[in-house]
Amino acid sequence: MRQRRTLPRLSGSLLLVVAAAVFGVGAAPGGGGTASAGPPRPLGEIVPAPARVKAGGSPYVVTAGTRIRVDDGSGGARRVGEYLADLLRPSTGYPLPVTDQDGRDGIRLRLGSTDPSLGSEGYRLQSSGGAVTITARGPAGLFHGVQTLRQLLPAAVEKDTVQDGPWKVAGGTLTDSPRYAYRSAMLDVSRHFFSVDEVKRYIDQLALYKINTLHLHLSDDQGWRIAIDSWPRLAEYGGSTEVGGGPGGHYTKSDYREIVRYASSRYLEVVPEIDLPGHTNAALASYAELNCDGVAPPLYTGTSVGFSSLCVPKSVTYDFVDDVIRELAALTPGRYLHIGGDEAHSTSHEDYVAFMEKAQAIVGKYGKTVVGWHQLTGAEPVAGAVAQYWGYDRTGAAEREQVAGAARNGTKLVLSPADRTYLDMKYDKDTRLGLAWAGYVEVRRSYDWDPATYLAGVPEDSVLGVEAPLWTETLSNSGEIEQMAFPRLPGVAELGWSPAATHDWEAYKVRLGAQGPRLAALGVDFYRSPQVPWAAE
Repeated sequence: MRQRRTLPRLSGSLLLVVAAAVFGVGAAPGGGGTASAGPPRPLGEIVPAPARVKAGGSPYVVTAGTRIRVDDGSGGARRVGEYLADLLRPSTGYPLPVTDQDGRDGIRLRLGSTDPSLGSEGYRLQSSGGAVTITARGPAGLFHGVQTLRQLLPAAVEKDTVQDGPWKVAGGTLTDSPRYAYRSAMLDVSRHFFSVDEVKRYIDQLALYKINTLHLHLSDDQGWRIAIDSWPRLAEYGGSTEVGGGPGGHYTKSDYREIVRYASSRYLEVVPEIDLPGHTNAALASYAELNCDGVAPPLYTGTSVGFSSLCVPKSVTYDFVDDVIRELAALTPGRYLHIGGDEAHSTSHEDYVAFMEKAQAIVGKYGKTVVGWHQLTGAEPVAGAVAQYWGYDRTGAAEREQVAGAARNGTKLVLSPADRTYLDMKYDKDTRLGLAWAGYVEVRRSYDWDPATYLAGVPEDSVLGVEAPLWTETLSNSGEIEQMAFPRLPGVAELGWSPAATHDWEAYKVRLGAQGPRLAALGVDFYRSPQVPWAAE
């Protein structure tokens, strides 16, 4: 994981003395102590596109004397301020003390906005020669505002060694809030296992683009990745391999709590998934009694799907499901728990309906909201359930209408069309990694659709949001994750955040191209799509 260099913590007055001595800068905090070599990045040149921009006035320049001023009533603003300071210190070399002393200068983080249009995640950023002020109704809004501030600064701000400035922020006002409440990315840690640090790295990348949900696919035929005390062989044995026969691995409960904590510090909610009743070979191999014939199959390291199923008639199956859901729900502070439900080709329709009825009741018993892949709509979704649509252009009309009918009956939808948002689909025929069963998915195709109108017959208010899943049959490390996620993931993030009126490929590809040097500075070896005019790195 990329390490950030931090400076020792010093008192506020001493910090200013040190700053003047080390950098030779005597400008007032927030002043333009360094002359500009060129104009700052335009105020609206960020991803996702902001809702409203009014450019104008003098730019703000971050200097050695800049302070990060927070109103610290709840501690939320200070936590965001410390995060911002940790981001900016390595590349600027500036002390950037975080203080609750009020002032008209510096970078000011303010909670308590009374503007209802901002909601819980929106913010307003105002930049002038004297200060940058970010105001929000809650800490999540401040955090998203900080991501905008980060993108408005030169790309070199992302580096972990001291860089030359100046560090300018264009003047004006930017007001922003999300279109959808659920903006998610999924990481499959079952086909290949990824360490806690690799997951944290991905979380940091998601946060830059205002993603607020991390869906972790924790179980599949190839591996069980979360420790369950009441069924210990699930992780110990069922997690002992992966696609291709590697050593696999699993998260201890402490590991999982650390992922949840870290995600929360970046204002992402973790949604764990235990895929049921199919995609269960790792569980069936771990416990013979879960099989209808009482015989455990061998561990599986291939990539086929649809061949495994829990034994729906057996009572032990529901003891197993109850124990797993109970322990996972206790570890997960978020609202949702995903129970899969896709590709259950070895489960009869009658058994599938019976199983999903019981599984949904267990999720509700432990206080969580059910999420399932859209095949859940072929059973009877409980009130409040969320169905995740992963169909694509070749999905049949009857299946689409089944999903639309459930939406009209109150089921909320998260949209993840495989030929738009599946980040593991190849870009083209020459892409080394990934699969192509849903077709090739270049950057424009991933971006150029509207969640509100994608599924005919679905009420617009039934769409809870969007998700970009990343399946890992062919991916085994962070570099490979990043090759497939970037640059498509920022486009899905924009679909989830930005108003429909801002949706325009020609404008987006220019803003995306400007992200290239930032991704490179972060050490992300992204796919240089020929569809995008990439800025020089």
